[in-house]
Amino acid sequence: MVAALSAPPVTPAVLRERIAQLPRVSLAQLPTPLDEAPRFSAALGGPRILIKREDLTGLAFGGNKSRMLEFRIANALREGADCIINGAAVQSNDCRQTAAAGAKLGLKVYLVLKERRNRSDPHPQGNFLLDKLLGAEVITIGPDEAVSQQQVMTDLAERLRSEGHRPYLSLQDLHLWAVGYVDCFLEIQEQLAAMGVPAGYIYLTSGLMSQAGLVLGARATGSSMRILGICPSHHQPDSRERIASLATEAGHFLGLDISFSAGDVDNTDAYVGDAYGKPTPAGIEAIKLLARTEAILLDPVYSSKGMSGLMDHIRQGRIGKNETVVFVHTGGNPALFAYNQELMS
Repeated sequence: MVAALSAPPVTPAVLRERIAQLPRVSLAQLPTPLDEAPRFSAALGGPRILIKREDLTGLAFGGNKSRMLEFRIANALREGADCIINGAAVQSNDCRQTAAAGAKLGLKVYLVLKERRNRSDPHPQGNFLLDKLLGAEVITIGPDEAVSQQQVMTDLAERLRSEGHRPYLSLQDLHLWAVGYVDCFLEIQEQLAAMGVPAGYIYLTSGLMSQAGLVLGARATGSSMRILGICPSHHQPDSRERIASLATEAGHFLGLDISFSAGDVDNTDAYVGDAYGKPTPAGIEAIKLLARTEAILLDPVYSSKGMSGLMDHIRQGRIGKNETVVFVHTGGNPALFAYNQELMS
């Protein structure tokens, strides 16, 4: 905790000062642009659409995790870590950006990656290729293997400790992940104010950390912007509770007397399709439409599903033609190359 608990709202300046007190390493190119998308908006018949370009954070193709890593890696270094362990799916953006952060800072990175699909292509593609190029040591778990990914990571940490290393498990300290997106919310506020544009909505693809940070930033500063999350995987029974709990924990860490419940979280899994990691027709439509109107690329696993949700809400009339919406582009573009067959079929 960086300050005594205070009741929100607080000024953006106060909140930014509290974030500035935290250990942080410089990894991302910030602030990221807030770009107009006029041709994309016109193709949908309105509203005004602005895209927060978190795909341009600059760390090995960028993405939303770069901003979070500035706080996570700083905490690892503060604890004396000499290596990082992370784990997710084979095409994980977080793992790719963690590998890049390790390469930049001279920390060995170990990745435990779960393959969710049986593929005939024996050659690494997308994020998986980049993990290897960045020097991470990769352990893969096949789609039919019953072994627990978390157990593999725990066993690896124990082995590294026995060899005299000091590993840091990247999936801890989730409140620091959320703090990164409180920081992003403050950037969006500042950019909208500089443009003289009031926005009513922020849309993004998120199942936990990014939305928790944005929700916290909005509540803490008294903003009326609605934060709408499109989950890239099917909800667990406690999905909204987890986002609310993380936002509460991060708020307390930042010295805010604030709490959230599931009812404060607007997050839907209606645009997942068959499963996490499987592109949807609506997501592919979003990729092609944004590419062909604005030359901005979405990825097939995360950002395209969030954008397909925004497009559907616009077509349903849930956002007025004269309103303004911010779409947070969370990155992930290297995955495009791993899904070339689905995208071109």
